[in-house]
Amino acid sequence: MIPVRIIARLDIKGPNVVKGIQFEGLRIMGKPGEMARHYYEEGADEIIFIDTVASLYGRDNILSVVKEAAHDIFVPMTAGGGVRTIDDIKDLLRAGADKVAINTTAVNQPAFIREAANAFGSQCIVLSVHAKRRPEGHWEVYTDNGRERSHRNVLDWVVEAEELGVGEILLTSVDREGTKEGYDGELLREVHSRVQIPVIAAGGAGCNEDIVEVFKTGCADAVSCATIFHYNLCPLPNLKDAVRAAGMEVRL
Repeated sequence: MIPVRIIARLDIKGPNVVKGIQFEGLRIMGKPGEMARHYYEEGADEIIFIDTVASLYGRDNILSVVKEAAHDIFVPMTAGGGVRTIDDIKDLLRAGADKVAINTTAVNQPAFIREAANAFGSQCIVLSVHAKRRPEGHWEVYTDNGRERSHRNVLDWVVEAEELGVGEILLTSVDREGTKEGYDGELLREVHSRVQIPVIAAGGAGCNEDIVEVFKTGCADAVSCATIFHYNLCPLPNLKDAVRAAGMEVRL
């Protein structure tokens, strides 16, 4: 049995880790380096760093964060936010990231996915998808950290992106993000059933049971959590114990 992955996600604005609800009303939670090191020591399988304003302001502060973390964190790290060029990816990988998450540039220039996958390998390229349910009943892809509509259907987009060479999907429900109401199971099932690559569930976890349910239903290969860790609602060791008790294998 392949161990499930439990990932700590740090959304970054300027020098701070921030957290809101549906990407609004952001509160400062702490410093990226200190928080990442704490989650690593508690047993996080991976760390995800996302610069929440890089695409909006056309800048990138994530490089220094990754460099700092790489000194004393020895689990895979994914970095994203404001990735626009092959050189951006190269810089992040050299700084210590193992994978790079791309959203806005991928949506605006889908050919960039193939270029990046050819240059660095699919295993390095993560498609970050911010999915928002529309009144018509489908999910739409949002860019710029959940701010802008793309008019792309999420289910069509993940299939296209896999064909272009993406190696993994970080799937965030904008509607559930930060709400502690649980993951959008329907969204996860629909995406997971359409692709062969791993899917990371993000947005909505509020308790151990929410995460156990995702793994039991088999609609995600990993979970990305922020609120429950930042507010100490589900300490990582306790969460891993709960997942193990439910019959899944976890990394010790």
